[in-house]
Amino acid sequence: MSNASNDGNSWKNVLPQNKRGVPEGLWRRCPGCQQTIFRKDVEKRFGVCPECDYHWYVSARQRVAQLIDEGTFEEWDADLWPADPLDFVDSKPYRQRLKDEQARTGLRDAAVTGGGMVRGRRVAFGVTDSAFIMGSMGSVVGEKLTRLIERATEQSLPLIIVSASGGGARMHEGMLSLMQMAKVSAALARFDQAGGLFISVLTNPTMGGVAASFASLGDLIFAEPKALIGFAGPRTIKATIRIELPKGFQTSEFLLEHGFVDRIVSRQNLKTEVARAIDYCGN
Repeated sequence: MSNASNDGNSWKNVLPQNKRGVPEGLWRRCPGCQQTIFRKDVEKRFGVCPECDYHWYVSARQRVAQLIDEGTFEEWDADLWPADPLDFVDSKPYRQRLKDEQARTGLRDAAVTGGGMVRGRRVAFGVTDSAFIMGSMGSVVGEKLTRLIERATEQSLPLIIVSASGGGARMHEGMLSLMQMAKVSAALARFDQAGGLFISVLTNPTMGGVAASFASLGDLIFAEPKALIGFAGPRTIKATIRIELPKGFQTSEFLLEHGFVDRIVSRQNLKTEVARAIDYCGN
């Protein structure tokens, strides 16, 4: 008998050993540079790629946590629920679509509003979330933003709205959705007449009726890098006017070059830039 057979550990050299697998979710592939990035590195940078500065989607609740001082946010009008005034049906009834979106996102509709502090400065704050029917502007979104602006006017608060809406007006609510563009814009006009400061932050995507109304009316307009910003999509515009469009004409960089936005601000620096703007404008 060989010496190996007398070795009490010899069986370990014969039997296959289970390898420890890499836990799921530790890494993310960046859509911008295609690099595999450690998830915690992305989270530390507020959802921004450390290699190429690509900005991942973040939810409305994450936006609140990133921009508003911890423990200071007080949500307003959280009890507003969307309705189905038209009994609208496409691939499924609108009522069922709303229930599905609410269960999936944890939101009642596509906007979260409230009051809080940004580095010790009291503000009125709103954010739309593209995860909820692409952040489209239904009656609840318009009503919440209008009430937010009216409170900012009454309390003389700086107003910050972060737009992440790729859906524009919500077709499921027809004209009731379209009128929200005018309603929110009218509230902003009254806010401006009262001397209020409105900082509009455009993120990827900011499109349709949102881009065509309140998102474009800021006293200061900040945009995240490489955000898609515009009214209709590039293919729709090209098919309508039948001319070749400039490359990247709906990116925040192109719009900065042509005077549509005032500054491109990476997400990690946004809180500081907002606080600095409030101080500079004397609000």
